[in-house]
Parts: sequence; C-alpha cells; structure tokens
Amino acid sequence: MKRINVLQPKALLKVIAVLVPLLLNGYGIAAASAEQLPSVSRNEVAAAPAVETAHGAVAAPEEEKAGDVIMHHILNNREFAFPPFGSVELPEIKVGGFDISITKHVVMLWVVSAILVVIFSIVGGKYKKMNARQAPRGLVNAMEALVEFIRTDVAKANIGKGYEKYLTYLLTVFFFILLCNLLGLVPYGATATGNINVTLTLATFTFFLTQMAALKAHGIKGYLAHLTGGTHPALWIIMIPIEFIGLFTKPVALTIRLFANMTAGHIVILSLIFISFILKSYIVAVVMSVPFSIFIYLLELFVAFLQAFIFTMLSALFIGLASAHEGHEEHEAGVATH
Repeated sequence: MKRINVLQPKALLKVIAVLVPLLLNGYGIAAASAEQLPSVSRNEVAAAPAVETAHGAVAAPEEEKAGDVIMHHILNNREFAFPPFGSVELPEIKVGGFDISITKHVVMLWVVSAILVVIFSIVGGKYKKMNARQAPRGLVNAMEALVEFIRTDVAKANIGKGYEKYLTYLLTVFFFILLCNLLGLVPYGATATGNINVTLTLATFTFFLTQMAALKAHGIKGYLAHLTGGTHPALWIIMIPIEFIGLFTKPVALTIRLFANMTAGHIVILSLIFISFILKSYIVAVVMSVPFSIFIYLLELFVAFLQAFIFTMLSALFIGLASAHEGHEEHEAGVATH
C-alpha cells in the first residue's frame, strides 16, 4: 500500500506533463476559435451587404469553417496568435517590390538559431573546464551522445574517408531541424519545417554540397562522364536528360518528405480536437478527441527526431555517393572504350 501511495503522485505528474502541452496547444487554439469565429461571423453578416444570386435570391456571407481555422494556424502568416490572450501583428516590410515581411516562421527560425547558439556555447564552455578524468553529465552528456551518433553512424558510415569535412554541416542540419520540429509542439510555437520554403532551402544546401563533393572527387571530366551513365554514345540523348533530372530529384525528395511529415501531424492533431467542437459533444472529446490527440502528439515527438535523422542521413548518403570512387575507374574505361 505504501508503494502505491508513493507511485500515484509520480504517475499523476507524468499524465499532467503530457496533457498540459497538448491542451494548451490544441484546445487553446480550438476554444479561442470556437468562441471568436461565431461572433466575428455574426458581425460580418450584419455589416456585409447582401449578395444577390442569378435567381434573385439573397445569399448571406459564409461563416469561417474549422478547416479554415486549422490552415490559418498551419500556414505561415504575419500574425502570432496567443489564445486566449490575443495576438501580435508582425511588421510588413517591402523593399523594391519584394515582400520580406517578418512572419511567425521567420521568428521561429531566429528563436531556434538563438537557442542552438546558447546551448552549444554552454556545452563548449563546460567541455573546456573538464579534465581527462571527468565524465560529462546532464546536457553535456546528451549533446555528446547525439554528436557521436551523427559522427559515427551517419557521417562516417555513409561518406567514409574524408567525412570530417562535412560533419559540421550535418551536425548543424540535424540539430536545427530537430529543434524546429520540437518547438512546433510547444504551446504557442510554430513549426518552421512545416514551411516548404525552409525545407527547400535546407535541401538546396545539401544539393550544392553534393555537387561540390562530386566535382572535388572526380573533377569536371569525371563529373560530366557520370551524366552519360557509362553507356554507348548513341544512348546519350536519352541518358543525359535522365541523369540530369536525377540530380534534382534528390533535393526535391528531401524537401517534400520533411515538409509533408511535419505539416500532416499538426493537421491531424487539430482536426481531432476540432471534432469535439464541431459535434459539440463532451463524450466525443473524452472518448476520441483527447485520447487520439495525445497518441498523435506522442507520435509527433518521435517523428521530430526521426525526420531530423532521415534528412541528415540522406544528406550524408547523397554526399557519399557523389564522392565515391568505387567502380569509377571501370566507368571511365567503359566510356573511353566507347
């Protein structure tokens, strides 16, 4: 009996730790939207002029739907919402006809960058103070484990000799994507990796680094020879376009995979939460919305780490394949023979 009494508070704290972020992040948005949208819609209906249809009937303006609210919180915009406390309008900046306004995803990129600088400054400072007999603890130990994992099982395993040159980029990409994914699950946060412009930029960095690795490893002659696929010159008219398109399919795959996975999870969570508001049923909320939302939320924590690892691993794999020398001599010999 004593053991049960001791464990009950701990179990209760674990349940609260899971529920509070979910309820703040999901139900805060849904509740604020459910309360605000009807009033806004009524005001709009009262103020907006009636629209006459082709048959002479008068159509009232449509109310904003749950899907519109979900997409408003998923997509990038200049409004940082803090329901039920209000929202902050971010500044609009246009230079020479180009819109370079500060959006919520831009703010999240700045926050992620600042957090990473602070974390690794602390970790680096503690490492400098450690001697050979001291073992890392806490945050330092966690960072060391992640860095060693990326170094050994990702960079060295996929790139091989000379992996050290690309390790800095791979570590930066991994921790940047990981923190972006995790901050998207924090109440009032936004997932910057759910913006296709962010994922496209990261994939572009990988693309140029891959091409630079290929040029450095094989030279211009070997790089161009790779575009022929080692086939007979008569087939070059087919192979060269295929190989050229293949250069761009890899960064496109990186872009879509990360963007789609991070966006889909948040849409599912908000959709499950909104079901209870649409049906106006506490039973649906208790039986389906909350349990399934918690499950997807926990799954998203796993996906946050998984997608950061997959992007980093594929980047290392593409670099390793581009700079690999295995079979290159036979490939050049075959081209010379033809």
